[in-house]
Amino acid sequence: MTDETIRPAEERDVPAVRAVTDAAYRPYVARIGVVPAPMTADHAADVAGGRVFVTGEPVTGLVVVEALPGHLFLESVAVHPDARGRGVGRRLLRFVDARARALGLPEVRLYTNALMWENQELYPRYGYEVVERRVDGPYDRVHYRKRLVGGVS
Repeated sequence: MTDETIRPAEERDVPAVRAVTDAAYRPYVARIGVVPAPMTADHAADVAGGRVFVTGEPVTGLVVVEALPGHLFLESVAVHPDARGRGVGRRLLRFVDARARALGLPEVRLYTNALMWENQELYPRYGYEVVERRVDGPYDRVHYRKRLVGGVS
C-alpha cells in the first residue's frame, strides 16, 4: 500500500486513527482554549460505522465523513504533522468529493473552529464557501459547504 491509497479504516486502525487525530489537533488546544471535538470522538464507533477512511502505512492521514440527507458531512480531516506538505490533505479532500458523488450527494459540508485560521484560508481554495458562523457549546464554528456541480471540482 502506498500513501496514495485511501481505504476504509478497520478495527486494527483505531489506535492509529486516535494517534493521528490527537497529533493533528493537539496544537490547537491552547489556541482555542478547549479540546477540539475530533480529539474526544469515539474513534472505535466511527471506524465500526464505516465513517473513517485512512491513508498511509502507517496511517498518516484520515477523514471522518457521514452521509446525511442532501450532503456528505466532513466531520474531521487529520494529517499527522510529520506528513504535512506532502499532499496528504489534498488527496483526502479530493477523496471526500469523490465519495459524495459516489453516494449521489450534491454537496459536502463541514465546520472548523473560528480560531483555526489556517483552515479558513485552506477551505476556500478547495471550493468551500462560508455558510455561517455559529457558537455550538464551547465551540465558535465557521460552517462551510462545497456544491459539487458537474463531475469536476
